[in-house]
Amino acid sequence: MKLHDAIARLRAGKKDDEGFTLIELLVVVVIIGVLVAIAVPVYLNYRQGAADKSAQSDVRGAISAIEQFYTENGNKFPADTTVDNKDGTVPSKALATGSKQMITVSDKTQLGFANGTGAKAGTYRICATSTGGSGKWYLYDSEKGGSVQALTTTLTLATCA
Repeated sequence: MKLHDAIARLRAGKKDDEGFTLIELLVVVVIIGVLVAIAVPVYLNYRQGAADKSAQSDVRGAISAIEQFYTENGNKFPADTTVDNKDGTVPSKALATGSKQMITVSDKTQLGFANGTGAKAGTYRICATSTGGSGKWYLYDSEKGGSVQALTTTLTLATCA
C-alpha cells in the first residue's frame, strides 16, 4: 500500500506543472513589446543614416567621373545633368553621348550636376539627396574644394543652389 500511495502522490504533484499561467505569459508578451519598442526606432535611424551616406558617396563618385571627363575631353566639363533614381530604375547615366564616364547613383537617390555655377568660370557643383534619408542634401562646390558638405536647406537638382 505504501508504494501505491507514493505513486499517487507523485502523479498528483505532476499535475501542478502542466503549463504556464496567464500572468507568466502576459509578462513575456510585455517584455517582447518593450524590446520591439526600443528596436524599431533604432533600426529606422540606421536606415536613414545609410541612405544619407549613400547619397554622400554618390556625390564623391560623381566628382571622380566629372574630373576624368574633364581631363579626357580637352579640359571641358560635361553639360548640366540630373540623375533621378527615386524608383530604382535609373542607376546610372553617361556624362555625354559616347562617353565612358558614368554617374552612378544609389536607390532612392537624386543627383544633380551644374556646370559654371560658381563665381569663376570652369567651376561646378554636384548635389544629391536620398528620399529614404533624413532630408539632408550633400553638396560639392569645386570653387571651394574640400569635402562634401551636408546641408539641411533644400537645393534644386538643376542648379544645386
